[in-house]
Amino acid sequence: MQWTTARIRAAKGQQKLACLTAYDYATATLIDGAGVPLTLVGDSLAMAMLGYTTTLPVTMEEMLHHTAAVVRGVTQSLVVADMPFLSYQVSLEQGLANAGRFIKEAGADAVKVEGGAFRAPLVEALNQNGIPVLGHIGLTPQSIKQVGGYKVQGRAPEQVTQLLADAAALEAAGCFALVLECVPEPVGRQLTAAAGIPTIGIGAGRYCDGQILVTHDMLGLHSHLTPRFAKRYAELGATMTAAFDAYKDEVEAGTFPSDEHAY
Repeated sequence: MQWTTARIRAAKGQQKLACLTAYDYATATLIDGAGVPLTLVGDSLAMAMLGYTTTLPVTMEEMLHHTAAVVRGVTQSLVVADMPFLSYQVSLEQGLANAGRFIKEAGADAVKVEGGAFRAPLVEALNQNGIPVLGHIGLTPQSIKQVGGYKVQGRAPEQVTQLLADAAALEAAGCFALVLECVPEPVGRQLTAAAGIPTIGIGAGRYCDGQILVTHDMLGLHSHLTPRFAKRYAELGATMTAAFDAYKDEVEAGTFPSDEHAY
């Protein structure tokens, strides 16, 4: 059965939501085949696929290209496109136009925007124009220049108060779910209890309504250290390296191709 924003919203308290990122057709088909409810074409593709050191340089055109590829690989999962840095911050009109491109040109089901209560007018405008929105609070990677890096948010009481206000404002504006990134587990639990929409944690502890991981992190496809919140379910990077080495050795030795691989 097709996952929709209404079905995601209705899952709160009924089913834990296992969500993943995808950036290409092949990976999307595998994720969809596993029955994952929500597939995020994250702006993390800047680092995972394009070699940037942060999410900030990725462009609308790059995000549209990868989102369309993911959409072609999915039949059941809800595909959410991450709106990249400076694609929605300048004005409501800019945000509406760019979000509309993800729906119309790339075929996404929804978009994700970072930011708290100050994003409520944008979320409301998008919803009024038929574009569902996944909110994102806590650590917001598009703001790392301002917050001083990838730091856990919500340690101070005033930060917790602000996060609760942000979550409430985004829910009231129409978000169908809310990503909570890098907040202490008790704060994730408090936000989840207070929200009437599902919370999807990434480094927000066990008590969120769902979890999301960057697929490259959980498959061991990065050479850099895995974040504390990301469990490695496979070591595909090592498997791929071994395969490449074996191929190179066989070609150099003249053992590939063999009779079975020749016409």
